[in-house]
Amino acid sequence: MELPPFPNVVLYSVPLFILLMVLERVSYWFHPDADEVGYGGKDTATSLSMGLGSLGWDVLWGIGTAAATSAIYLLTPLRIDFHWWALPLFLIAQDLCYYWSHRGHHMIRLLWASHVVHHSSQTFNLSTALRQSWTGFTGFLFYLPLAAVGVNPAVTAFCGGINLVYQFWIHTERIDKMWRPYEFVFNTPSHHRVHHASQGGYLDRNFGGILIIWDRLFGSFAPELERPVYGLTKNITTHNPLRVAYHEYAAILRDLRTRRVRAWLPTLLRGPGWSPTPAPAPAPAATAKPVAVAVAAAD
Repeated sequence: MELPPFPNVVLYSVPLFILLMVLERVSYWFHPDADEVGYGGKDTATSLSMGLGSLGWDVLWGIGTAAATSAIYLLTPLRIDFHWWALPLFLIAQDLCYYWSHRGHHMIRLLWASHVVHHSSQTFNLSTALRQSWTGFTGFLFYLPLAAVGVNPAVTAFCGGINLVYQFWIHTERIDKMWRPYEFVFNTPSHHRVHHASQGGYLDRNFGGILIIWDRLFGSFAPELERPVYGLTKNITTHNPLRVAYHEYAAILRDLRTRRVRAWLPTLLRGPGWSPTPAPAPAPAATAKPVAVAVAAAD
């Protein structure tokens, strides 16, 4: 079955992205909120630089990932034809793959080195949505099952574009919690603020793209109960796009140089905080000696 010509939804949405960022920035002038971080000049410039850079790198990496995905699609005898009425079903399937890709990029350090870029800002606004990785090829593996069951890679890419556009508007502090039934099913600014927070109870939560229902099903959901603190558990102190893009890769190389060969694989494939040397146990709390009691007894 011949596919229809899919529009480039991300490209067509760029003017809307710019307009919404301007409106959000202006809203802070007229309606400031001491509890919201807002915009920072250097931080916003870094986010925009990372977004522009990712466009070029995505084209380059896309050649290899498209070839690999197409090879899987051509090898399988299965075919699932695309129909516009079935678009919601394809979106749900793509979003499920996105959930596991996103979760994997938090749980596997080598993948986290790519995704950490998106979490490196200590602010949370619409420009943060554009702070994208320059090594985004790492996610294609999670979409290979769709190609293997006969979903055309062009359909998956189209759904991925819709998913990306949806996630733009949830990067804001300007929208509070929404209608409860909507919050139960869909990803919202409140859910995504939790995802970008760095405090313990919020870490590695709310991985869904369009749907938050995956997090509820797979035990990774956390509601927004306290004000999030954005950024990393150990923040980087730079706005240099090159350092933002590759700082975690450099950290991995430093760790590999100082660790034994047998620790190299777990260093790459375990969580970002993994270390071959367990953290020392906290010292037991000191207990006061019953001197006073002994003296009293002697009296």
